[in-house]
Amino acid sequence: DIIATFTSLFFTNKKMEKVISKLKNIRKRKYLTQKYKSKFAFIGIGNHSINNLYPIIDYFRLELKYIVTKSKTNADLINDNYSHTIGTNELDSVLKDSEINGVFICANPKAHFQLVKKCLLANKNVFIEKPPCLSISELLELIAIEKKSEGNCIVGLQKLYSPLNIELKKHIKKDCFYNYRYICGSYPEGDPIMDLFIHPISLIHFLFGSSEDIIISKHTMAKNVTYFLQITHKNNIKGSIELSSSYSWFNAEEDLLLNTKDGIYKSHNSEELSFTKKQATIANIPLEKIIKPKQEIKILFHRNNNIPIIKNNQLYSNGYYTEIEEFVKICENQRANNNSSLESGLTTYETLLKLNKK
Repeated sequence: DIIATFTSLFFTNKKMEKVISKLKNIRKRKYLTQKYKSKFAFIGIGNHSINNLYPIIDYFRLELKYIVTKSKTNADLINDNYSHTIGTNELDSVLKDSEINGVFICANPKAHFQLVKKCLLANKNVFIEKPPCLSISELLELIAIEKKSEGNCIVGLQKLYSPLNIELKKHIKKDCFYNYRYICGSYPEGDPIMDLFIHPISLIHFLFGSSEDIIISKHTMAKNVTYFLQITHKNNIKGSIELSSSYSWFNAEEDLLLNTKDGIYKSHNSEELSFTKKQATIANIPLEKIIKPKQEIKILFHRNNNIPIIKNNQLYSNGYYTEIEEFVKICENQRANNNSSLESGLTTYETLLKLNKK
């Protein structure tokens, strides 16, 4: 009996190993055979693009035909060090290339409006890092140009593609309220409203819809700024928000607490989303004051830093991977989810304008 059991287990394990090996091979071949028809150009080669965008472009094995820089010297360095990619400082010639179907733009924010405009007028699909422009009037002009263009535009607001926020959005219903904190350190190198706070404001509108009423207070400290917002959305959703550059980059945080009829949702830094069910009451008396019931916390999303796979990479959990994936789908004429279109950004810009006026 022992020998028969051992023999049975041995062959069962052998079969299981074959099944596992076959599944791994299917996954491997899917990645190896993944090929895109589109060719791309990238405008800019700064710190953000090098650290966050180029690695994903490389992972997808996109054909990056051009890298466009302002400097002829940098263009020559690209030609010397990037195989199969042309370095150039002549954007017009790149836009005349019929092989280029998509253009990534990650340059100085002051240059974004004109660059997006040029690319859309040349009928190219555009991935533009935030902000796409610096005013509502510029945004309206880009929207009008896009409607006549053969190209489409996706804005690099990666939080709108974070798997945590996609999951959280599924659970949002009417009659709830939230508390949201987005805090970081001093930002002397740019405009904190357009460069930083555009992220949390766009996320709030993505999750809860446009604001019906908004009250803003502003506090400055040593040239740093903090905004406190009280927002009312449709469906009786209300929120309290703190946006600040008066803290520290070392301890920068993004936390959202959502209080619903059924329970509490908590998210932290695009790393973890949990749900805690509310305790029952008897004759309006909290049951937890009578007995000590178990408090069950359900983890809806968690980035496991110990397992080095793509879904546990910060570039994935923060949404960079998915936003580029959706842009590639647009370029390939596939069905795509554009969570950050130019038109959807109107409500965000209206709120940013109110912050600027305080």
